Amino acid sequence: MALLLCSCRRYEPAALAPDFDPSSVKETKAIDVSMDETLEENDEEAEDELSDSADELKTDDDTRNRVKVKGIYLASKPLANESFMSSFWDNMDNTELNAVVIDIKDDYGRITYDMHGVGMVDELGTVNAIIDDMPSLMKKFKEHGIYTIARIVSMRDPYIGSVKPEWCLTNPDGTVYKDNSGYTWINPYKTEYWDYLLDIGKACAADGFDEIQFDYIRFCTDKGASDCVFDEAETNGRDKISIITEAVEYLSSNLKREGVFVSCDVFGTIILSQIDSRSVGQDYPQLALLADYMCPMIYPSHYSAGNFGLDMPDKHPYEAILGALKRSKIALGRAYVDGEKQALVRPWLQSFTASWLGSGNYIAYDAAAVRQEIQAVYDAGYDEWILWSASVNYSYDGLLSPQEAQKESERIAESRAALPPEDTAVNEAETFPSELQNALDGDDLSEEDKAVLEEDGPITTYE
Repeated sequence: MALLLCSCRRYEPAALAPDFDPSSVKETKAIDVSMDETLEENDEEAEDELSDSADELKTDDDTRNRVKVKGIYLASKPLANESFMSSFWDNMDNTELNAVVIDIKDDYGRITYDMHGVGMVDELGTVNAIIDDMPSLMKKFKEHGIYTIARIVSMRDPYIGSVKPEWCLTNPDGTVYKDNSGYTWINPYKTEYWDYLLDIGKACAADGFDEIQFDYIRFCTDKGASDCVFDEAETNGRDKISIITEAVEYLSSNLKREGVFVSCDVFGTIILSQIDSRSVGQDYPQLALLADYMCPMIYPSHYSAGNFGLDMPDKHPYEAILGALKRSKIALGRAYVDGEKQALVRPWLQSFTASWLGSGNYIAYDAAAVRQEIQAVYDAGYDEWILWSASVNYSYDGLLSPQEAQKESERIAESRAALPPEDTAVNEAETFPSELQNALDGDDLSEEDKAVLEEDGPITTYE
């Protein structure tokens, strides 16, 4: 029996790696941006199905202050480098950027600053204080008008495997499961771990963060993960989607009471792919009812040839991002119920070059390519975005100045106001062939079935 898995992951070498040298980061100079504003869309039905009901119109009637985020990811190690940070403050002040995503619980399972008396953090000895003075750092972020997002890597946790192996995914022989990188993963059914994540999120809220972002809030899909065993007393009949949804609901509802926003990073391929959704346990519309922001990772390099009608999506940044976000509108529009609040969509955009795709299969993601991605966000009807570069190498000179960004925002608002109402047919129920549904439920997909499902996203088959 073959297992279908989603292949999307953040491949680029991380700036938080032990040997990272912030002085090695170089800025890329500006490149003239030229793009074709038209898009040939193969799926005319998808074009027609876009609906205002899926747009970013639902907001919370509470006291939290929303910001239209234009942000970047910033690993913790560069925060401790004076030279890097001096350049960083200048770049933030003189471009349209207004937000940062900072590692708080990092990819190695360590807490990057001293949280001073947070129960389970102290008990587990999780702190590795790369950031030595969080109060001063937060004060400076506020002085520069920067919206702060605390990134919490959730279910992948290499550190916990060494101190709480009973919380981790286990192999049939009882040993702790490790992924392709040798990292351990948390068993999402271990609800006591949710409290650990909640404690971290509450500490971040108390220390001044505006938003808590949960990354890797999903099941592992690496080779061998499908063989992991679960205690029926813990699963209690709940499938992957049910337990991940329950975890997000628990974390989100509790953290919103702390006055912070909550966001979830999700695979881009789950948006209209039931099989990818079930593999990782992330249901896009369901999670959108719980979080304040959905952050799909729609990097063009992570889509296989043929997606969006493109020979190689990485070579078409504008078309790939536009296609992915149209799928987002379709998915949320179909699920929308009048009166319900859906999360705003704030995608992660690619700011790295995917050279691992091989010669002829990728382009350099320079200022021009990134600007095309940003333009696609606006053309899809969305307003917010975050750039991902694990090596924190951004083309700052390719971004607009604050003044230019304000004028662009005004032009976009005027342009959207002049558009006719969109078709509401997107609210019709999604159709999924009964034969495929039965095969999916029975984990018995034919090669023909797989070919059909692969149209919704990259699926890797492991024998």
